[in-house]
Amino acid sequence: MRLFLAASLLLSSLAGAASDPTPYPTTPSPKGLQVQMVDDLLTLGVHHAGINLTLNGLLSPAPQAKPGQLTATADGLTFALNEKYVQSLDRQIKALSDKGVVVTAILITYRSPNERIRALTVHPQADPVKGTTMAANTVTPEGRACYAALTDFIARRWCSADTSHGRLWGWVISNEVNSHHEWHQMGPATVAQVAAQYEEQVRLAWTSLRRHSAHARVYLSLEHHWNSQGHADPSQACAGRALLEAFARRAKERGDFDWHLAYHPYPSNLRDPRTWLDKVTFDDDSKKVTFKNLEVVARKLASPAFRFDGRPRRLSLTEQGFDVTKRPEALAEQAAAYAYAWEKIRRLDGAVDAFLYHRQVDHALEGGLRFGLWSNKPGSIADPDQKRPIWHLLKAADTPDWKAAAEPYLKTCGLKSWDELNPK
Repeated sequence: MRLFLAASLLLSSLAGAASDPTPYPTTPSPKGLQVQMVDDLLTLGVHHAGINLTLNGLLSPAPQAKPGQLTATADGLTFALNEKYVQSLDRQIKALSDKGVVVTAILITYRSPNERIRALTVHPQADPVKGTTMAANTVTPEGRACYAALTDFIARRWCSADTSHGRLWGWVISNEVNSHHEWHQMGPATVAQVAAQYEEQVRLAWTSLRRHSAHARVYLSLEHHWNSQGHADPSQACAGRALLEAFARRAKERGDFDWHLAYHPYPSNLRDPRTWLDKVTFDDDSKKVTFKNLEVVARKLASPAFRFDGRPRRLSLTEQGFDVTKRPEALAEQAAAYAYAWEKIRRLDGAVDAFLYHRQVDHALEGGLRFGLWSNKPGSIADPDQKRPIWHLLKAADTPDWKAAAEPYLKTCGLKSWDELNPK
């Protein structure tokens, strides 16, 4: 009871006059993209954009700030910032938000080559070699202070009433946390241990955000394993549903707050875009949740046990793409998968904030996967080469051209009408 009361008082104080009261923007649709090329994104007419924001990249390699250098402060500790990276984020965010695009940042941590930065930002139990993105150091006093300081800086610079540097409206905290061996590396851990660490990390970020914005949104991050796990060892990964339920219980015990969910409903097999063939069920016991049964997650967030202030938690789809295979019909199948996904989202009664397609351009270092709206130039990492049919389909989404653009792909999906996608 004391924890609940304390958290309730904190919520009331943070949502007070100091926070910018501007409401979360309303957009014509959730059409969005993880952005690489701003001009192309604007040509596509998207309303939402996703960017990566690297927390360890915000720190200066030099431990002490020079006179006039940007700093971030929390718990009596001051951290010098990497001004070049801050300025690059200014340019990226402002170019989008000034055009009315709602920008969501994925707040991630990589293993810095700088030993001091690594110690401040990476969970101390993390494997020293394994993992791509890391759980934050919410354990040591210096690590907690650093995380609080960096998130407060982000909120103050890009989420307050001062929009001179651009504006962020969504924060995705870490990445695909239920596959923590790779994407939220914190060493071997049980579901309860992952939930406890993650709830602490999300709450710290939310506290920073609420100090400056009353309505910007914080999202948890899960990949598509719902009642299964993406690793044979249960100490290396856990089912998304189990983690979500454990997180929700812990958040309520400590004083609930308005968190939401960023979900990645990739096809069951990332190398097969034909999500309509996924072997899933339409109940809460499904092993995976993909676009085929996306209503399972939406229904979960709207259930009484998950509501906040009587309202369903919001759902944002912040990373998912459709691979171009070696099959002769590969380009048609990629486009058909987007049409299928878009029609599925349309039938979820406005539950989805954003559908951020991943990627704009193929990336040569993505394990051979080719998700791009554009192919990449041969020999390049991600230089755009040729537009694919999916590019034209995404451009048509939420316009009067959609029906004519999407209907040719019904046959590819084995459907006679998109109405066959109505939730069961």
